[in-house]
Amino acid sequence: MDRGQLAGFLRSRRERIGPAEVGLPAGARRRTPGLRREEVAELAFISTEYYTRLEQARAPRPSREVLAGLARALRLSDAERDHLHHLAGTPPGPPPGPSREVPPSILDLIQRLPGSAAFVTSATYEVLAWNELTAALMEDFSAVPPPERNLVRRAFLGPGPKEGRLYGVSDADEFTRSSVRELRAASGRYPDSPEVTALVDELLAGSAEFARLWAAHDVAASRTLTKTFRHPAVGPVTVNCDTLHLPDRDQRVVIYTAEPGSPSEAALRLLAAGRVAVSG
Repeated sequence: MDRGQLAGFLRSRRERIGPAEVGLPAGARRRTPGLRREEVAELAFISTEYYTRLEQARAPRPSREVLAGLARALRLSDAERDHLHHLAGTPPGPPPGPSREVPPSILDLIQRLPGSAAFVTSATYEVLAWNELTAALMEDFSAVPPPERNLVRRAFLGPGPKEGRLYGVSDADEFTRSSVRELRAASGRYPDSPEVTALVDELLAGSAEFARLWAAHDVAASRTLTKTFRHPAVGPVTVNCDTLHLPDRDQRVVIYTAEPGSPSEAALRLLAAGRVAVSG
């Protein structure tokens, strides 16, 4: 274990994360960049005293559970997580939870699809990346805290009728059913993930519909080929739905395209050009 390098790595990573990235208010009196030590400790489920000793190179070797908590709290990529384990002298085990690191090639891909709404979700339906047309058709996810970017949470716990929570889509019922199936599968792949467990517990406690679907243990797969968004500015937008799976990251790339020459294609062009008012 290299205490000095571990301390430096933790400190540098903490100082590079803004409070909004982890769903915390920025506050008006932050004297140092990034997160406070006590905030990292709380997110990692460890004591502030122990985390402080880690940054001061005075703590004993952290356990695998502590390292998993730190990786989650500091939003480490897979490579950074492995590096953290190397510095701590503990070989990395299986990923503690769904990856949030989107491959650069995929980030580039979704930006090169100006006529399509394209976005990336994690195994638990957290929206990780999106292009401008997605923001215009669905929502500007950069304007909401990360916890509110989860489509399953929005579908079951958001305000108003289900269709409104999901941007007026025509297949809201089908999405809720399929998302519960996928979330159950994710909970099986990440049984030790506090994040996945907390999401499931939150949904079970807050939504009778989710609890009913969860208890049904439905495993029948279904695929939506088309769906219609009822956009407040351009009206109905019918799109074809294609999903690319990234097995090594356990992520999905979702791409919405309209039929060439259709009114929906014209509507997407208007949204892409920013010629209409877009709801938030």
